[in-house]
Amino acid sequence: MEKSALIDSDVNYNWNFLSYPIHTVSAKPEQTSKECAILLIHGFGASTDHWRFNIPVLSTKYEVHAIDLLGFGKSPKPQDVEYSGSLWKDQVVAYVKEKIKKPTIVVGNSLGGYAALAAGAELNELNAGVILLNAAGYFSEEKTIKKNMLQTSIETVAGIFLKNIVLQRLIFENMRNPKNIKKTLNQVYVDKKNVDDFLVDSIRNPSLDFGAFNVFRSVFNPSGPQGLPLDKLFAKLNAPLLLLWGGKDPWMNTPKKRNLYKKFTPKNTKEIILDAGHCPHDEIPELVNQHILDWVDSL
Repeated sequence: MEKSALIDSDVNYNWNFLSYPIHTVSAKPEQTSKECAILLIHGFGASTDHWRFNIPVLSTKYEVHAIDLLGFGKSPKPQDVEYSGSLWKDQVVAYVKEKIKKPTIVVGNSLGGYAALAAGAELNELNAGVILLNAAGYFSEEKTIKKNMLQTSIETVAGIFLKNIVLQRLIFENMRNPKNIKKTLNQVYVDKKNVDDFLVDSIRNPSLDFGAFNVFRSVFNPSGPQGLPLDKLFAKLNAPLLLLWGGKDPWMNTPKKRNLYKKFTPKNTKEIILDAGHCPHDEIPELVNQHILDWVDSL
């Protein structure tokens, strides 16, 4: 399959990563008081569309960028790359260095939160700060417990999953069914007013692209798309950190996870708990936008 078959001819691609054209969105005000930018990184199955309520507001004060990670949204979904936290970290780092070219606040939700943190830990002087909204990822302590207690079960499940492509396909088709997409969103949004047709379509449509099934297989492989644990990344981070938690997220915001964050996040960390679920930036965007702007203004 040629690369031309992987992209949408109606989409404007203005940057390449690993020779693949990447879909990006950017906006900026006529004047800004700070020489920094904001880069928004979506979560699994999402895209730049998930920042629909954030880009217009944040860009009234700052230069704002959002990208579709390779394998998601309107970006290609090639089969000749290994999808992993390291891949998306490298993509974010490359975009900041090649396109933004100035200190950048990297903002990420869920899987995109992991990519944002990993990139922030590597960007050095180009990292002006990191904002995590219910970031995915694991801590070293969690990995050790899983290895000691569940290694046999994990290996068994992984073997079944990897060998049974029919099972993989059935799960994939079930997950991308519009009714199931909406059902899942309703489970992780406290206020469901923004779980609308636009949001469902923005998740559903990319899953119809060539190569989307391969991305799913990579991410949902029980061994997972591995990267450095969160505690190692926090130790490398030399920039301010803001944690905007959707306090009612059933996936990431568990008491044990929150305690590990408190144990390992740097001293210059600010934490805000919001009455929202897994995607607070889309569920309660007015409040999230204000917290982001206030925090960036204070740096």
